[in-house]
Amino acid sequence: MTNDRDLQVLEQTVCYQGFFRIDRYRLRHRLFSGGWSQPIMRELFERGHAAAVLPYDPDRDEVILIEQFRIGAMRAPGGPWLLEIVAGIIEDGEQAEDVVKRESIEEAGCTVADLIPLYDYLVSPGGMTERVALFCGRVDTARAGGVFGVAHEGEDIRVHVVAYSTALQYLKSGRINSASAIIALQWLALNRDHVRMQWMA
Repeated sequence: MTNDRDLQVLEQTVCYQGFFRIDRYRLRHRLFSGGWSQPIMRELFERGHAAAVLPYDPDRDEVILIEQFRIGAMRAPGGPWLLEIVAGIIEDGEQAEDVVKRESIEEAGCTVADLIPLYDYLVSPGGMTERVALFCGRVDTARAGGVFGVAHEGEDIRVHVVAYSTALQYLKSGRINSASAIIALQWLALNRDHVRMQWMA
């Protein structure tokens, strides 16, 4: 079905179509040693792409973390209520920047004034197509806090305003175990001085 220099898709079947989709592929690909692999079968979870933002107040040196139930963590050691950063699915025709600005209002009740692009990374390329566009966003945490979320989407989101130093302690202790939050906080740890100079100038 699909042919290029390094990959041939021989067959594609839709196994499940709901809110998400699962496809089964029969394909072959070029080998590092030369030639082609034998045909292999792989299932691929088509989840769509997302954008996420770490809301940061450079004046107060605070970040906003959100807490919500996640079914994928239902059997995780710490339980299914995770500390995360603001995120949302990128719909057709949307830009990642627009998504994080909208989701910051819906999920955390805060307005993002400026954005710094961090990374665009693959979440789990062994079986998913999902990519996340990750940002750090300048916010004012003075009045942040409370419970937010879109009711018809079943969202129940608690907002935490956390000192930068406390957020790093959460990171080191393993209390934060969501990939986008880990990546964004590690980036902030490396770039915090530069970000504060840029946004407080």
